[in-house]
Amino acid sequence: MRILITGVCGFAGSSVAETLLNRREGLSITGIDNLVRPGSEGNRQRLRSLGIEFVHGDIRAASDMEGLPAADWVIDAAANPCVLAGLQGAGSSRQLFEHNLASAVNVLEYCKRHNAGLVLLSSSRVYSIPALRALPLKAGGDAFQLDGSAALPPGVSCEGIGPGFSTSAPISLYGSTKLASELVAQEYEEAFGFPVWIDRCGVLAGAGQFGTAEQGIFSYWVNAHLRKRPLRYIGFDGAGKQVRDALHPRDLAALIDAQMRSTRSRGRSIYTAGGGVENALSLARLTAWCDARFGSHEVAADPRERPYDVPWVAMDNSAAGSDFGWRPESPIESILDEIARHAEQHPNWLESVGL
Repeated sequence: MRILITGVCGFAGSSVAETLLNRREGLSITGIDNLVRPGSEGNRQRLRSLGIEFVHGDIRAASDMEGLPAADWVIDAAANPCVLAGLQGAGSSRQLFEHNLASAVNVLEYCKRHNAGLVLLSSSRVYSIPALRALPLKAGGDAFQLDGSAALPPGVSCEGIGPGFSTSAPISLYGSTKLASELVAQEYEEAFGFPVWIDRCGVLAGAGQFGTAEQGIFSYWVNAHLRKRPLRYIGFDGAGKQVRDALHPRDLAALIDAQMRSTRSRGRSIYTAGGGVENALSLARLTAWCDARFGSHEVAADPRERPYDVPWVAMDNSAAGSDFGWRPESPIESILDEIARHAEQHPNWLESVGL
């Protein structure tokens, strides 16, 4: 099987590529990346040592896509993944839409040309911010919890948020590019007949991630805590109760592998994939874990609200479980330990990725 991975030198793309090589024999992988992200150059060398063919190119340019060899499947892992992208100080809105939406059309045209299947890595940030903020939550202790005794809106259960949850605006500029990419991909599938799977991912986390405070929060928090950098609990009374779930990309790769082995027919194509409620953690509890590992470090309280912040997100993996027999295998404790060991072994990691 021949696979093309876009954004192959990013954390998600490189981790998925390596995991798939370990899972399958006779796999040929080509990856394309523009290498604009600090730290991505190091992944290029690692991937080449694994036998992955690397192409230095930009999928925003149709001509760069036209020169790529034919593949059976494309895994689209290229994106500007920051929820604040397009706002002041986080790149322009035009750049965001070029990176995340215009480039997706070029990927789809490639799939059309070669009749290649597509696995589109999307995001939990396609969900409605007002609807997420309106979820019934218990605010006691050091973490928000979903109140299962209350009436829950469609698309939410005690297992988390599923594909049927509201995607009504506002969802952020970033979220809108991912949701639009999903819709266009489904239209291409209907019009041209190649298979499309869409995975709305929770927070990806693991060793070697280029984590920042806006994305890759688990990696960023562990690295910053170890080096005693300033940290803040932003919004929600500055208490650090906001919760996200963590998914290791090797577990995501297992789902992608199962999808590529399956026959795509009409029916469900969109899945939520995350660590789930078992792998969900608040910032306050993440700090407590870091305190126990590295020693105490004070976190400042900043109660000011930001427009795109949400209090609680955990993915419901039941659809992927029922259709593909998939569930995440990496517990949050092992993910954090992996990140911590990498942080201890790479004292200049934050500087090397431009932080």
